[in-house]
Amino acid sequence: MYHDRLPLVPSDILQAHMVHEPGDTRFKAAARLLQALWRAERGIPMGTHAPANGEPRKLGSRIEASYAKQGANFLSPAMAKLAFRESVYREIGAVIEQERLWTNMLSSQPLCFNLFGDLKLNPDKGNKFFQQLFPDYVAEVEGIYFEHSPGRGDASFTADNTAFDVFVTCRTSEGKQGFVAIEVKYSEAMAEPLATLRPRYDELSRAVGIYREPESALLRGNPLQQLWREHMLSRAMVGNGLYESGRFVLIYPKQNHHCDSAAKLYQRECISPDPAVSGFQAVTLEACLGAYKAIGDEEAAQALHERYLDFGKIEAVIFG
Repeated sequence: MYHDRLPLVPSDILQAHMVHEPGDTRFKAAARLLQALWRAERGIPMGTHAPANGEPRKLGSRIEASYAKQGANFLSPAMAKLAFRESVYREIGAVIEQERLWTNMLSSQPLCFNLFGDLKLNPDKGNKFFQQLFPDYVAEVEGIYFEHSPGRGDASFTADNTAFDVFVTCRTSEGKQGFVAIEVKYSEAMAEPLATLRPRYDELSRAVGIYREPESALLRGNPLQQLWREHMLSRAMVGNGLYESGRFVLIYPKQNHHCDSAAKLYQRECISPDPAVSGFQAVTLEACLGAYKAIGDEEAAQALHERYLDFGKIEAVIFG
């Protein structure tokens, strides 16, 4: 990489690997090519993409259906089994899109299981990992859950279907019953479809006491609205007495500048950049891999790096 900046991948290279999508951001194009390279290196056949308006076509960042069914989108058979079990037993109203989970290599849904699945399956490792990642907050992990909401549609929360990708219950360093509520991004540009604004959002924005300007229009549109809704949901969980403390965390690759810019902008909307005050923290995917290394799991860190962050491979393809 040049000055810690990802290359702008030439279109002929993207086309050669069947990953040329004109609407991709610079990061997403590089990430899509990385996924295609990872898949090809492991002999996993290419899958198809069926756009809403168009014919199904081969796409390098998709996995062929029979391999997808065997769990090829996951870093181990154990993680694939966990993803299947969590999908089958998902909370009522939870959205776990099956095509995204099993065939779409760019999706942050399989990333959630690849990043946190082993920590759920091995509680001691999970405990060490979260203590390492949040040394000022997590004293002991009590549970790890996927696609969690305390009450979809419940007017005492956000009165909608807002949910967290990963939810970690814990005992905090202060001895409180707490949680770490996580939103995971990979190639997203923080431009997801906006939720319809509701009076409850305005009520919570004023009530939670964490915003400089609770009525700010910036909070109500992209790229911040999803962060605003999830952060307010986390504060409502504390306010309603479900927990004594909570922290909302956004995880993303540091070179995804759309996510990084959104995180910094959102922090400026909060009363303090200190997560102990605002309850919001931005954490890079690289820091998560660093936590794996710190607790002695080099194998997991390397596997995650190769799958999601090894952009040196992109440079090698471009320059030979």
